[in-house]
Amino acid sequence: RGADASAEGVAPQVVDALVAGPEDGPGPVLTCFSGSDAEVPAQEMGASGLTPRAEALLAEMTEVHGQLSLGGFEPGGVTDGHGADSTHYRGEAVDVFFRPVTEENRRAGWLLAQWLVAHAERLEVSVVIFDDRIWSTRFALAGWRPYTSADPGNDILQHRDHVHVDVRRGT
Repeated sequence: RGADASAEGVAPQVVDALVAGPEDGPGPVLTCFSGSDAEVPAQEMGASGLTPRAEALLAEMTEVHGQLSLGGFEPGGVTDGHGADSTHYRGEAVDVFFRPVTEENRRAGWLLAQWLVAHAERLEVSVVIFDDRIWSTRFALAGWRPYTSADPGNDILQHRDHVHVDVRRGT
């Protein structure tokens, strides 16, 4: 949304590298900037188990990407099943599953993860985790970074089978 991006004057090799990403990397390396949590008001969880900000994100993800396998929230909120102080408990996170872990599902997950980063500012996204990688508005200049859980061999904890997305918390 907004003005179309232009690659005029950019060498074709550079554009190709940005579109494809490194040969041994997780995918495209483009990133996005977004504001801080202090710039938006805090929101309370609604009956859906999500904040209005997370509900809006979910609605747009579904509109753009169609039917998704969702988790990480439920009506009334979730109180367990995630790490201490998880954004899921505040209704600020959604998980989109791509199971089983296959190369085809990995590509589909990266398509969603990169779309979330590309639209982070408008959708008020703060964190995206997928496939052993994390992107956040706080460290946007670093792009996608390695992500390691307490159990690196666990596909769920390493987010190999799902894209995790947090919306901005607000203050």
